[in-house]
Amino acid sequence: MLETSARLLRLLSLLQAHREWSGPDLAERLGVTPRTVRRDVDKLRELGYPVNASPGTGGGYQLGAGAELPPLLLDDEEAVAVAVGLRTAAGNGVDGIGETSVRALAKLEQVLPSRLRRRIGALNAFTVPMLRGPGPTVDASVLTELANLCRDGERLRFDYLDHGGSASRRTVEPHRLVCTERRWYLVAWDLDRADWRTFRADRITPRPPHGPRFPPREPPAEDLAAYVSEGVSTRVYATSAVIRLHASAARAAQLVSPSAGVLEPVDEHSCLLRTGAGGLDVMVVHVMLLGIDFEVVEPVELTEHMRTARDRLSRALGEVP
Repeated sequence: MLETSARLLRLLSLLQAHREWSGPDLAERLGVTPRTVRRDVDKLRELGYPVNASPGTGGGYQLGAGAELPPLLLDDEEAVAVAVGLRTAAGNGVDGIGETSVRALAKLEQVLPSRLRRRIGALNAFTVPMLRGPGPTVDASVLTELANLCRDGERLRFDYLDHGGSASRRTVEPHRLVCTERRWYLVAWDLDRADWRTFRADRITPRPPHGPRFPPREPPAEDLAAYVSEGVSTRVYATSAVIRLHASAARAAQLVSPSAGVLEPVDEHSCLLRTGAGGLDVMVVHVMLLGIDFEVVEPVELTEHMRTARDRLSRALGEVP
């Protein structure tokens, strides 16, 4: 059995991990009796953590927002600074910490008192970040809403604009958020299409109310980052190709972004590039601009288009093909 202090921290972590827990479920997770859970909940409340309880068979415990900031070893100014920093990191897709920022922001905003929420909202509304480069931006509140729905296993309803600008209303079971190259993607099970889909988060407009809850599904891939990368670089295009690059995967990764293709190491001197394009002629230009020697694995039609491009260049240079 956990000691009281360690058990309280474990209880707090469980309350942050899910929207609502029943007393028996918490007792089983902590290895204690439901009566001990009730006493531990009272201790958390004495420490300032707003734990709500609802009676009945469908009731349970839920961590809510209170009038005071719980003891996170942060004063008001520090809490505002952390929240603004997390929003900035999440919205700008800072490499390596974007997804972590959204999870941390969701936990922090869950317990922020209203006065601090207003201050953070004002700071975000009246400050303009100078972005490092072009790219879509996502409202941090949308990201935290999506993250919470993934965590709680609740259905999401939203309006969506596809790459062609067509609008649609979607109902999905959200699974995970994936961040790559300053863009956020939601991997979710589309109920209307009965299949997994990937949605650009900056094109999502949530339409509450959400729910009901759903049982988790087996994800479409073990490596969701690679799954999303293949989807936005290959599956979305009518034409796809496999190219063997005469360079290590590490070197090729400096030239091929996750949204441009998926790299698969072959040996220390070569790798495979799986990529897509709007047509074979566009594919020729795409591969040539990498500046790496290569071989076409598939399709064979791509080789013929390369010969046509070679002959056209020869004529432009006044040479006989």
